[in-house]
Amino acid sequence: ENRWFLKQWYQRRVAITAGGAGPHNALLSHLEEDENKADMAWEFTEENKDRCTGIIAQYPDGHQQAAAIPLLDLAQRQHGGWLPLAAMNHVAAVLDMAPMRIYEVATFYTMFNRNPVGKYHVQICTTTPCMLRDSDMVVRACKENLGIGMGETTADKLFTVCEVECLGACVNAPMMQVNDAYYEDLSEEDVHEILDGLRDGRTPKPGSRIDRFASEPINGLTSLTSPPTGPGFGMREDL
Repeated sequence: ENRWFLKQWYQRRVAITAGGAGPHNALLSHLEEDENKADMAWEFTEENKDRCTGIIAQYPDGHQQAAAIPLLDLAQRQHGGWLPLAAMNHVAAVLDMAPMRIYEVATFYTMFNRNPVGKYHVQICTTTPCMLRDSDMVVRACKENLGIGMGETTADKLFTVCEVECLGACVNAPMMQVNDAYYEDLSEEDVHEILDGLRDGRTPKPGSRIDRFASEPINGLTSLTSPPTGPGFGMREDL
């Protein structure tokens, strides 16, 4: 009876924590797997050890724990885009922190992936501004092009696609992030072109797909259209 109860609890927990989300939204407890064992040997490369030294040096003595996020990011990049438990334990040792403190950071921020992801991690923003600009089209195009659903990875381990919350490019919606690159002002054709290019080994140019400069209005400037006034403008002459 207890085993049945635990199984039901586990299934409900998985449904709650992983439902409709990306690879970062998995069960919060660690499950031993061949590629993610707690006793795996893991350490930074010599090059990244030097980077760690430089990062930690940016913080005052006694506050090195503030480097937890950049060191976890460095570990994730070294490990192919995701964080095994052994990497988290190593970061904890480098910063002289309790491992649980590192787990708290890694499970809180969705930038950290605790399960393997593909070479190209495609994150589609579906928050309100992007939704109003038809982010559903981007989702459909990705599913059609890659043949997988949200939170899944292609069989060749090339792409992982997931749905995320606001990525801060609301003016240029709809958009998606691929690894560190933002692709904005997307049409359905753009989505297919970007994914096909990545599959063929090319690097599509990031940014707006309609040649918008930064986040300017799509129809041109509506303010700040004349040179700024000089010092003292609008001031009383007797002041």
